[in-house]
Amino acid sequence: MPIVDNSALTMYELPGLKHQTFAGPEHGMQTLEVWGQTITPGSATPVHRHVCEEAIVVLEGSGTCIINGENCKFGPITTLLIPADVVHQIINDGAENLRLIAALGMAPVKVRHGGGEAMPLPWQQG
Repeated sequence: MPIVDNSALTMYELPGLKHQTFAGPEHGMQTLEVWGQTITPGSATPVHRHVCEEAIVVLEGSGTCIINGENCKFGPITTLLIPADVVHQIINDGAENLRLIAALGMAPVKVRHGGGEAMPLPWQQG
């Protein structure tokens, strides 16, 4: 059984967001990706969608998930369930870092902007 040393994984740092891929195509995964992300207070993911389902486990922090135009508040120790191909955004409107783990049912995950155009991900380049 392969074991991944998460501390040795590349950390991608974008404005307001840090990302690591814990499991993905680079680890031999063919139908699943698992991401770890930290979103700083006042920051957010882009408005986006993907053709696969996503489960986001919130470890620390709080925020708002905008899904199909509806604002849904959440706190720590909750799970956000995002249906396939639904426009959504995660916003950290709390006072502390928002730490989460996301499992997505596709590898590699093909992300699109809310309007449908392709959104290249920095951790999928190369």
